[in-house]
Amino acid sequence: MLSLSNYRLEWFSNIRADILSGIVVALALIPEAVGFSVIAGVDPKVGLFASVAIACVTAICGGRPAMVSAATASTAVLMGPLVREHGIQYLFAATILMGALQIIAGMLKLGRLMRFVSRSVMTGFVNSLAILIFIAQLPQLVHVPEVTYLLIAIALGVIYLFPYVTKAVPSPLVAIVVVTCVALGFGIHVPTVADLGEMPTALPPFALPSVPLTWETLEIIFPYSVALAAVGLLESLLTAQIVDDLTDTPSNKSVECMGQGAGNIVSALFGGMGGCAMIGQSVINVTSGGRGRLSTFVAGAFLLVLLLVLDDILRIVPVAALVAVMIMVSIGTFSWKSIVDLKRHPGTSSIVMLATVGTVLATQDLSKGVVVGVLLSGIFFASKVARLFSVTRREEGGAVVYSVQGQVFFASAESFVGAFDFADAGRTVVIDVSAAHLWDITAVGALDKVVIKFRRAGSDTSVIGFNAASADMVDRFALHDKDQRAAAGASLH
Repeated sequence: MLSLSNYRLEWFSNIRADILSGIVVALALIPEAVGFSVIAGVDPKVGLFASVAIACVTAICGGRPAMVSAATASTAVLMGPLVREHGIQYLFAATILMGALQIIAGMLKLGRLMRFVSRSVMTGFVNSLAILIFIAQLPQLVHVPEVTYLLIAIALGVIYLFPYVTKAVPSPLVAIVVVTCVALGFGIHVPTVADLGEMPTALPPFALPSVPLTWETLEIIFPYSVALAAVGLLESLLTAQIVDDLTDTPSNKSVECMGQGAGNIVSALFGGMGGCAMIGQSVINVTSGGRGRLSTFVAGAFLLVLLLVLDDILRIVPVAALVAVMIMVSIGTFSWKSIVDLKRHPGTSSIVMLATVGTVLATQDLSKGVVVGVLLSGIFFASKVARLFSVTRREEGGAVVYSVQGQVFFASAESFVGAFDFADAGRTVVIDVSAAHLWDITAVGALDKVVIKFRRAGSDTSVIGFNAASADMVDRFALHDKDQRAAAGASLH
């Protein structure tokens, strides 16, 4: 449990850098939130206010300091059909239920499931997200004035060269200011933030969704809420792991689940859509020096200030400056080392990584890529463990002893059965499993098959050496001893 002193430290140990990095993130959130609102089929203000609410709430009660959560593409894609068929009020209701499910997941400590995501899947997730971030910038790079490319080049130059001058101020923030000044000073006409969509002019009201509280409403929103909650948690937990690695600090995944849920509930109550962690903005935050909760809170709070107070300044910021920041994020996020590692790493690891990337790019859905990667990892792991198995035969005192070594489970059960020579039928057979472990009912069924087949052929067959867990499985599910006991009982009568 996080102590009050540690919680305070997470807020105020890095104040200057957290404030400056939060300002950078706030600016980078704008085009993303507006774009994701379009994907979901709602007004830009729905995505913008969602980003404000989710960032501020997760900063307070999340489990991963410095991680930025807001409206995202992965959740926005799932919302479109619900908005089209039933309207935005049902979206708000679904988002509240989504948040409640995420809080329940946190209470059940489902964040621990992250331990089953392999490094290859993580690398594939990161690489595919980097590619998606770059692809998302392409609409701002086609059919635009040629001077746009010059402004992007200037911004990228500032981003990468300014740290050599000083790291006191985040270079992405300097790049945004420089490009804005250049565009204004030379009268350059390029798309600005004002061209992205209508910006909100007032705070949204607090209100419950205007939907009937009926079983029919629940039937409509529940499937969407489950999908949104699952995708949101998956992306958030993966992003939390990446921020853990970037900052070399731990996070509480279960608390983060509950923080995400709280953020989504508050977002819906103030007219916002659901969201989750954003790896791009989280990387911007960390690389700009953000380390504490204050950085995430400033990102949300300053975005609100930009929308309601500094909107005149916000509107003149060239989109080219924000595109340059996202290109920087894309380049920095991609694991370039993974390309070299394709030859060095085991083939199965490379296949998992490439399959994750390929699935994400084909479906534009990060969650599907991760699911494919995890399934492949499980299959390859099971296959590898199944090969760490052997059965040796020796004769001892007139009996045939089969010594089993390794793991017996669904993937190795067939090999287990095939390792016995049933030409030994009629002799005394001892199966020694002291160096083996029976994992599941498939393993118990395979043992049953071998023992019963020997006994029916007239062999005096026994099994020795069970460890405690295997013995418990056999006592509960095995049939060969039950057959023997039944036969013994019948002979007494």
